[in-house]
Amino acid sequence: MTLQTIADRVGVSRMTVSNAFSRPDQLSPTLRKRILDAAQDLGYAGPDPTARALAKGTTGAIGILLTDSLRYAFTDLVAGGFLGAIADELAPTGLAITLLTSAGSGDLIPARDVAMDGALVYSCDPTSPAVDWLRRRKLPMVFVDQAPVDGYACVNVADRTGAQDTARHLLELGHRRIAYALAGAHGPHGLITDPAALTEGWASVQRRLGWDDVLHAAGLAPLVIREPFEQVDAIRADTRELLSRPDRPTAVLCFSDVTAAGVHQAAGDLGLRIPADLSIAGFDDGPIATQLRPALTTVRQDVEAKGRAAAGALTAALQSARDGRPWPTPRTLLPATLVVRDSTGPAPAGARTPV
Repeated sequence: MTLQTIADRVGVSRMTVSNAFSRPDQLSPTLRKRILDAAQDLGYAGPDPTARALAKGTTGAIGILLTDSLRYAFTDLVAGGFLGAIADELAPTGLAITLLTSAGSGDLIPARDVAMDGALVYSCDPTSPAVDWLRRRKLPMVFVDQAPVDGYACVNVADRTGAQDTARHLLELGHRRIAYALAGAHGPHGLITDPAALTEGWASVQRRLGWDDVLHAAGLAPLVIREPFEQVDAIRADTRELLSRPDRPTAVLCFSDVTAAGVHQAAGDLGLRIPADLSIAGFDDGPIATQLRPALTTVRQDVEAKGRAAAGALTAALQSARDGRPWPTPRTLLPATLVVRDSTGPAPAGARTPV
């Protein structure tokens, strides 16, 4: 089946048939409908996408580079909200979305081999070979929840400021024995004796630095537990061990609301009351924050706004590339706002310090 077959059926030129698929504005609606109806009758699905991409010099798709596993995009509600906002923002453009892992399999390296016009790099190890491949391809890119990169747009949240506000909130409640519950894909897990040696993603580092800014200034050296992203059961087990110590913390600062859920469960396992015996603070203000009982004190980031900003920055870069102009490189910093709910309260009487 060829374009000429359809042209012969309708009685038009081969170029007119081609325009019906790739340049519909060149035809009247009536003629285009006749051509498409004939193509459907003859079982023709349209020009080969690969050939069309070669002819146009574009693929009509953008990639989103994620952390090691794509499962995170489907199981984490915050990541899901971010990706959903991107999809909504890109819908009017007709651009397709391809999810990419930072790891390859066999001879296939997605960042090197998958056809795309540009990419969003979302919360990835900046030293990943996948990021290097995308840069070597000279694709328009936007970095999200990453350290800013010269020559590219970036979208971040004020993680450090939000973390500072949360740590300050706990100090004002009289807490002195405060622990961190972190999450990270690589490096040591369990009880961490040297937090400074951790290599983490941008958001993890910024949140930990924000807590450190406040607590170190108050002369505190928090205990730290760490497990992979989304490993609630592992966080739960670590927290039970942490809360069984003679000097157990009276408050825990958590990397995310999901991490906080594991800490919350561990407190329940040990019969501790929240917040009378243990205060818990999360980060993200995702759906789980208000599903927990008591509801979680957390830091709100607007993942919908983050997704829209990332998609907008990428479409602007793509348009500039098509026009032969340098793409814009704005640096967007979205607010992070402390939301105080019922999971934090005054430190237990015996562990309290004056405000």
